[in-house]
Amino acid sequence: MSEFDFQDILYEKEDNGICTITFNRPERRNAVTYLTFYEIGLVLEDMEKDKNAKVLIITGNPEGRAFSSGGYFKPSILNNIRDEIKQEIDLMDIAQKKICMKFWKFYKPVIVAINGLAIGGGITMPLSGADLIFMAEDAWLGFYFGKRAIIPEFGSSFILPFYVGFQKAKEIVYFGEKIYAQEAYELGLVNKVLPKDELIPYAREQALRLIPPKGPSLSIKLMKKTMHAYFLEIMDKTLDLENRGLRKAFTSYDFRESMNALKEKRDPVFKGK
Repeated sequence: MSEFDFQDILYEKEDNGICTITFNRPERRNAVTYLTFYEIGLVLEDMEKDKNAKVLIITGNPEGRAFSSGGYFKPSILNNIRDEIKQEIDLMDIAQKKICMKFWKFYKPVIVAINGLAIGGGITMPLSGADLIFMAEDAWLGFYFGKRAIIPEFGSSFILPFYVGFQKAKEIVYFGEKIYAQEAYELGLVNKVLPKDELIPYAREQALRLIPPKGPSLSIKLMKKTMHAYFLEIMDKTLDLENRGLRKAFTSYDFRESMNALKEKRDPVFKGK
């Protein structure tokens, strides 16, 4: 697979040092899959090797009317993945520990431009993987874990309370209410809210501020590495706990009921088991 031969994402590299990942499944509202995370991992590896690659921007294909609608894990997806890639994918890593830790050990700046709804993994991945998050004013976030009878992933069981405090974090994941852009900004989940047509230009402008001649890319890399060092072990343990909890939750009656209710467009009736 070449660096541009991806199924779930578009990967662009520019001479000025800006690299861009675009979630590219508009027919599924840019949902993310195991393959998406695998491809993102290849991008991070490629950027690590490329001295000219200085900063990464992540956004969603606007045709999907979303940044990302979250995880899409139907077994049939695996039918379209080559065997050599399947061998690299751990289906039991539901919390996405592998790619999450890659992000935490990736010391070049990552900017996320949320240009539409961001649900589940569509927001937990940016919270764990991004250094700066900019959001369109008409976008919103969905932490739908309580509604789906599961638990958060991507280390957000640690990251979310770190951002907003324990009580607010519990309120967010227990009830799963939509969080609109201005509230996300006030909670400290995103750095700036912008009109939709200004989002990508602004993200690119900030990216250039992190790249020579405007930005001292070496010291920025060292800042990030130093800030992340203390938390690497905490993230590692949190992701293990999330995987354990998710495996248990996915076998529960409540999870099956939440999926049935979603298909039937009704409220779930949970039993707590």
